[in-house]
Amino acid sequence: MPLAVDQVALARLYGEPLFKLPLDLYIPPDALEVFLEAFQGPLDLLLYLIRRQNFNILDIPLADVTRQYLSYVEQIRKSNLELASEYLLMAAMLIEIKSRMLLPPKKSADGAEAEDPRAELVRRLLEYEQFKLAAARIDALPVLGRDFQRAQVHIEQSLQLRFPDVEALDLRDAWLDILKRAKLTQHHLITREQLSVREHMSIVLRRLQGQRFVLFEQLFDVSRGQPVLVVTFIAMLELARERLLEITQAEAFAPIYVRLAYTQT
Repeated sequence: MPLAVDQVALARLYGEPLFKLPLDLYIPPDALEVFLEAFQGPLDLLLYLIRRQNFNILDIPLADVTRQYLSYVEQIRKSNLELASEYLLMAAMLIEIKSRMLLPPKKSADGAEAEDPRAELVRRLLEYEQFKLAAARIDALPVLGRDFQRAQVHIEQSLQLRFPDVEALDLRDAWLDILKRAKLTQHHLITREQLSVREHMSIVLRRLQGQRFVLFEQLFDVSRGQPVLVVTFIAMLELARERLLEITQAEAFAPIYVRLAYTQT
């Protein structure tokens, strides 16, 4: 074999120069394929043929369009028979519509003119074109990660401690715990006592006066019995509804505290 400096190599195989083609070289017919147009289906191809030649979609010249359509189907049938079967179904529909147009139109029973055989095909083409244009507009919208990136800004947490809101279930559990304690110290002396919610509201407010926080349990006098506990609890709820006191909790399942509400000026 001559040196590379004496003759230009045609190719290199595993790093070695080749100065002439092998005699047993075989290149399959479908080794190189060039697709000039890519279509998403029969309707896409049909719409392309109509729009490329500026045909009126409401008055399609089926003879020309069908001829061009069958020419394309014949090309893909040679390489991909499975793909061509879908296009052949549309070709059969075009031929059927053309044959119906050649026959004299039949009037309906009420004497009205028969519908244009192309009407259903035109409707499907218009719907497909609308969806295709909508998909193109959606694809043109900016996409995160493709056209722009999400901006990230680090924000320091506020130094002010924010207590979580007291849930109704936590308040109920605290109330049930007080009732359990009251049952342990209850008396059997039957008496009648006039209890006023307004009076106990004043008692609760006086109890909280000058105090930063008071435990929820400390506002109840267990020794006075269950009726007083109920009235005190109702008085506390009424004060909370009128925003005269605040019920807070440092964290979930933590003790519940009560304090006077601070009016912001």
